[in-house]
Amino acid sequence: MIYLTILFCINATDCQTKSITLQKKQTMLDLKKTKLIDFYYKYLSWINKYVLVTLGCFILMCLDSDCNLYKRYKYDERIRSLHKQIKFYQKEIDTSRKKLEELRTDKEGLERFAREEYYMKRANEDVYIIEEN
Repeated sequence: MIYLTILFCINATDCQTKSITLQKKQTMLDLKKTKLIDFYYKYLSWINKYVLVTLGCFILMCLDSDCNLYKRYKYDERIRSLHKQIKFYQKEIDTSRKKLEELRTDKEGLERFAREEYYMKRANEDVYIIEEN
């Protein structure tokens, strides 16, 4: 490198300044390389191919495909909400069955249900509907 700088120099002072700047750049590069090597040995020396493969598989598992952790959490949340709905509708079915059985067996209950739900009346009665807001 120094030989190249001498070829491009016009006078002696110009050559000296160029060679000094090249030496400074070279020492800066050497310092950066040593700092990088020190960083590697201090923090990254424990990494080997097995750790890299394991980390790569973990990243793929977390971020990629249909079975990643985020989607799995959302699916589990949806399943929990559907189970709650199933329980709710099972209770509704049970209460409806009880009401149906009561209507089939009790004549007075059937009459009360018809009056309340369908506003039915006897021939000699008047029905007034009062709605509350």
